[in-house]
Amino acid sequence: MEISIGLWIVIIAGGFVGISSSLYVVVSLFATLAYKIYRKCKFGISLYN
Repeated sequence: MEISIGLWIVIIAGGFVGISSSLYVVVSLFATLAYKIYRKCKFGISLYN
């Protein structure tokens, strides 16, 4: 049983979308934390605002 080329394209595209969305969540989490810590140190703003 052989998988058609169209199905391979769907599988690869789905994998790419899953990986890129996961990376976006991880990067944005750390970027937000870094920005909040920077504002806390520089301006004394609460971490919860």
